[in-house]
Amino acid sequence: MNRKVAFYTLGCKLNFSETSTIARSFEKEDFERVDFSEKADIYVINTCSVTENADKRFKTIVKQAQQRNPNAFVAAVGCYAQLKPEELAAVDGVDLVLGATEKFKITDYLNDLSKNDHGEVHSCEIEEADFYVGSYAIGDRTRAFLKVQDGCDYKCTYCTIPLARGISRSDSLENVLQNAREIAAQDIKEIVLTGVNIGDYGKGEFGNKKHGHTFLDLVKALDEVEGIHRLRISSIEPNLLKNETIHFVAKSNSFVPHFHIPLQSGSDAILKKMRRRYLTNLYVDRVKQIKETMPHACIGVDVIVGFPGETDEHFLETYHFLNALDISYLHVFTYSERDNTLAAEMEDVVPQNVRRKRSKMLRGLSAKKRRAFYEGQLGSVRTVLFEGENKSGYIHGFTENYVKVKAPWDPALVNTLHQVELTEIDEDGLVRFEFVSDKVLA
Repeated sequence: MNRKVAFYTLGCKLNFSETSTIARSFEKEDFERVDFSEKADIYVINTCSVTENADKRFKTIVKQAQQRNPNAFVAAVGCYAQLKPEELAAVDGVDLVLGATEKFKITDYLNDLSKNDHGEVHSCEIEEADFYVGSYAIGDRTRAFLKVQDGCDYKCTYCTIPLARGISRSDSLENVLQNAREIAAQDIKEIVLTGVNIGDYGKGEFGNKKHGHTFLDLVKALDEVEGIHRLRISSIEPNLLKNETIHFVAKSNSFVPHFHIPLQSGSDAILKKMRRRYLTNLYVDRVKQIKETMPHACIGVDVIVGFPGETDEHFLETYHFLNALDISYLHVFTYSERDNTLAAEMEDVVPQNVRRKRSKMLRGLSAKKRRAFYEGQLGSVRTVLFEGENKSGYIHGFTENYVKVKAPWDPALVNTLHQVELTEIDEDGLVRFEFVSDKVLA
């Protein structure tokens, strides 16, 4: 009888794409993949190091696995497993901890699935994480996350990702295109490009620092792949989002007018303390360039509140900066101290209650921004890709410029593209629409 394996992923889209690759390696070894809520012989937890919460959740997830099968073998992989392997290995029930280079070879470590008294650790020095493993994940039937790049050479003072994932390195262009074709062949309509710092694409493509291709080359080549209806760029650093890329997306076949651009602070003084590679004037310029070429584009922004030394004045500078900017929504992160980062050693620590208050203010601003963006889209004709889940009798979907719409559940709409006119905003904040025609676009 086939042994069963189940997976749980914490963190980012990149982690989801890597979990899928790890899962495929188990399938090659004749394991049967089951849902994490079921009884399995092995539970694999892909960890995250970005937020404090992910650390706490790890213990809860291990407990859940043990409740389902007390004799199951539990493995922890991923970023947190690289940064704090001994800490994870000490968690009751954990048998194996694999760091950045070992996680893709997990099946090599499974000759003996007997429980260990203490987790066995295999984690490299992060300098050894210099090779690239390509991956993609099918999140649901409608979209896939395609990893194009890993690691980061930036030295932002709050971030552990370079310690957890190593130097910036890229997939070869041919491999990315091959993965994209495989995804298209499965009738998946949308691909989201992911990586740690995807604008740095090209670096390390040949296992060294030589640039064979740029991010713009990647975008142009993917736009030619047959059978992909939508390509979405996930998060891209403002200093790496070049005018040429913006102008290409504006006239491309498949790339959608949606950008997610980390800002982190609207105060130049704080940006310098964070060691970001731009100041606010460059950010304003990026937003202006996008809106001039694609007035209907959706722009999402990452921002961190409560960074050490962030005074009320700095915070209000950020608030007013974002309020004046023509953006569509915010992802707000409350700063949390991470070991082995420069920021954790900084003075003028912002009290937790102040961090929470600032976070709440920016989340309120985000809701206002999203509402204003949606209102500006009413009356326009857009293309919607419908998703596969029945949510309380409704089907949801996203327009190319990331407006979330809803309609009464109709299974025939799942994974189809339709032209619609956006008509009104419902009380839950989602947008209602009318079909422009009965024709299915794809």
